[in-house]
Amino acid sequence: MARPRSFDEDEVLRVARDQFWTTGYAAARVDDIAAATGLGKGSLYGAFGDKRHLFLRAFDDHCAALVEGVRRALDGPDAGAYERLRAHILAVADATASDVCLRGCLLAKGTAELSGQDPAVAATARRTFAAIQGLLASCVAGAQRAGEIDRDADPDRLAGLLLAVLRGIEALGKADTSPDSLRAIAETALAVLPRP
Repeated sequence: MARPRSFDEDEVLRVARDQFWTTGYAAARVDDIAAATGLGKGSLYGAFGDKRHLFLRAFDDHCAALVEGVRRALDGPDAGAYERLRAHILAVADATASDVCLRGCLLAKGTAELSGQDPAVAATARRTFAAIQGLLASCVAGAQRAGEIDRDADPDRLAGLLLAVLRGIEALGKADTSPDSLRAIAETALAVLPRP
């Protein structure tokens, strides 16, 4: 009979995620992750498999949490949908500007580094981007029903534009673009939404 695990799996995944996030997948060493978690490599491999499987678990969990965070920010009644959308876009710009370590976004970093060679990473990234775009589109549609965005505009297209702007803000933040510039980009994206 297998012994019960004597460690917090979520905490180990958080530490592994932070290591991958900071260094990227290729530069992350299992020895460093083991040292940071206080586990032996054998325990890590026994619990999560190899480095790739550990990354996939951490990446999947991170992406699920990212989608849930966007859902919490955007869900709500039609009244106030535009304000929630505005607050979310500005919050992403502000959070990106406050990333003084220039760590960037794990979703973007993992996708850029691995999606061309790992179908599982590419699938998770596609699923995550589609979910975020769907949440943006729902919020845009709510703002349309509330009369704050032109009803004739296509909410899916506007959501695609906003998703591209948000991903661009995150990429520019990684390049140490000034907080004022990031905020101006977010404000401009909001200003081009068609109002009634």
